[in-house]
Amino acid sequence: MLRADVTGPDDGPVVILLHGGGQTRWSWRETAKALAAQGLRAVALDQRGHGESDWCPDGRYQLDDFAADIRAVCQHLGKPATLIGASLGGMASLLACGEAPGIDCTALVLVDISPRIDQEGAQKVGTFLRTTLEGFATLEDAAQAISTYTDRPRRASAPESLHKVLRRGADGRYRWHWDPAFLSIGDSQEEWSPELFERRLIMAAHKVTVPTLIVRGQNSDVLSDQTMSWLGQELPHFEQAVIPGVGHMIAADDNAAFNAAILPFVLNHSGK
Repeated sequence: MLRADVTGPDDGPVVILLHGGGQTRWSWRETAKALAAQGLRAVALDQRGHGESDWCPDGRYQLDDFAADIRAVCQHLGKPATLIGASLGGMASLLACGEAPGIDCTALVLVDISPRIDQEGAQKVGTFLRTTLEGFATLEDAAQAISTYTDRPRRASAPESLHKVLRRGADGRYRWHWDPAFLSIGDSQEEWSPELFERRLIMAAHKVTVPTLIVRGQNSDVLSDQTMSWLGQELPHFEQAVIPGVGHMIAADDNAAFNAAILPFVLNHSGK
């Protein structure tokens, strides 16, 4: 079972928000409010194995599984939706839109992710998740670890806000609110070699026919200036936006700037 928060009018155009790997639907709370304030119906989803959604006892955490969930959610909602996907959520959305069976969507927003990524930055994300699997003694320790990873100081209130992305175990330690088996994604799978998987994502991107926006953090180590330049030539029909002064965690680092970048695009293509 997948859990979601739904915000906004019942009859509003639907926007599905899909978080990055290791995150939860809580990462979209402010963006969901901003979308709802514009008359849109925001559906912030906990993807499989994350947050309050069920863990998969058989470890089914391949990207095809996440894409299949998106297709199922869209079918359940029963009307076209705009997809906003960060990192993992963006890659799964790209496959759901560009590979068969395609979904009926109105627009696509990829948040600091694209068919081509910088492997060093992607590996940094994976290393952070793996090295923090044993959890933290306190919320303050968790906040400090995130601050070190993002290279951005956290607000004084940040430790308390981490209750939504951490769960406290019987041993008293705080661990991320996702199934550790998720980190096996891509293990022993040929299609997850960087070259072959990039080719697959590029092929899917070329088959996406709806308006698409790629939003990059200016300091991102996952999408470089060179990669964005290449994307402009390879996929000229994809719009681009850059958020100054932030890295990979765009919506968390500067939510106001992120919302300002995506809202005109979403409203223009949602049918609102």
